[in-house]
Amino acid sequence: MGKKTKMKTRKTMAKRIKVSGSGKLIRRKAGRGHNTAKKGKKRLRQLRQETVVSKAMEKHVRRSLGL
Repeated sequence: MGKKTKMKTRKTMAKRIKVSGSGKLIRRKAGRGHNTAKKGKKRLRQLRQETVVSKAMEKHVRRSLGL
């Protein structure tokens, strides 16, 4: 019988997503990288806040992080 291989963490995911104290996955919002001059103040202010990963993506993200 051979050894089972360890599951590797996807490092790009680990850099982008944090796990909160209650176990929720927190991510940054998209659209703040460039062309910010043409976006409204309200829009940029809302993009500053972090948000929770959607239910649809949660399973995929947890598997990528090795959780």
